[in-house]
Amino acid sequence: MTAIEAAPMTTHPQTDTPTEGRTAAARSELGDFPTLTQRYQRELLAHCYRMSGSVQEAEDLVQETFLRAWKASADFQGRSSVRTWLYRIATNVCLTNLEGRPRRPLPAGLGTPDAMAGDALEENHEIAWLEPVPDAAVVVAERDSIRLAFVAALQHLPARQRAVLILRDVLRWSAAEVAEALDTTSAAVNSALQRAHAQLAGRGLTEETVEPDLTPAQQQLLERYVDAFWRKDVDAIVSLLTSEAVWEMPPFTNWFVGPDNIGELIDKHCPGGWNDMPMLRTSANGQPAFGLYMRMADGGFTPFQLQVLELDGSRVAHVHAFFDTALFAKFGLPDRLDDDYRPGDHPMSLVPTSPAPSAPSPAGE
Repeated sequence: MTAIEAAPMTTHPQTDTPTEGRTAAARSELGDFPTLTQRYQRELLAHCYRMSGSVQEAEDLVQETFLRAWKASADFQGRSSVRTWLYRIATNVCLTNLEGRPRRPLPAGLGTPDAMAGDALEENHEIAWLEPVPDAAVVVAERDSIRLAFVAALQHLPARQRAVLILRDVLRWSAAEVAEALDTTSAAVNSALQRAHAQLAGRGLTEETVEPDLTPAQQQLLERYVDAFWRKDVDAIVSLLTSEAVWEMPPFTNWFVGPDNIGELIDKHCPGGWNDMPMLRTSANGQPAFGLYMRMADGGFTPFQLQVLELDGSRVAHVHAFFDTALFAKFGLPDRLDDDYRPGDHPMSLVPTSPAPSAPSPAGE
């Protein structure tokens, strides 16, 4: 039996000796494993995603968690809830997976921003980049615990510090509970948590709370954003950004700060033109997101990039533009839009605040 499988047999510091009724109820829950996996799949996926920074890895880690739980279920003695037991297994599965692996960054975490948006862009496919996660795939009690800025900051922590911070600050476990899960002491847990907080503070991560719903002004902002891209109106796009807006787009290592730089980037490097770039609305990491499509030479629109937006009031403060088009399927976005598509034609569309202008007349007419 592995250390992970044996963990449930250790006396839980925050619970009494299990009663016969509680143990029977837990065994009944473990006996219906298909229902068990359905019940905890999404919240464990969120947990493994925070640890790994990858949707695909998180899915694999959750499956490994359930496999180990199934193998160890006969030894479960009810000294904690089944949920707590599963989180202990999942955490240790994640720690094993992270051994010897580099962190998953975003471009803004690699160095200083580029000064000139007109310069050549550099791709790096050797880096395992941080990925967004579809909101529909996870259960998140507090949306700020899954936002991209938080998950990206977590990747700068050593794996055990990362686990301690998530278990203490996100799941609200006691130091004793975390110590038992990680086979350490409460003093070591408190020390690791203090170091993790200092590291995140040093990276400028704020403790702001993400509002559960967009305001009417923010809804209008997103509609104008979709409309501006559909028309490739760079001035309109720039007008929607904050003065210190950030634009990053893995696998490109370049990243840019400020509306003027971002506008120049879109103007010089974006291949689309007028009515070439429709967007479909989705959500990622508790934030508004869009699948951006690009018109193809032979007709129709193909996936181009997945944008995850951070808003500051009624402006866009940060755009994470992911060029991994395999993400479209994970977000339930179609792999093609028909040539006659117009904003509003698809259930995931946002209708622009004003209709798109008529097509420009050919020169000479």
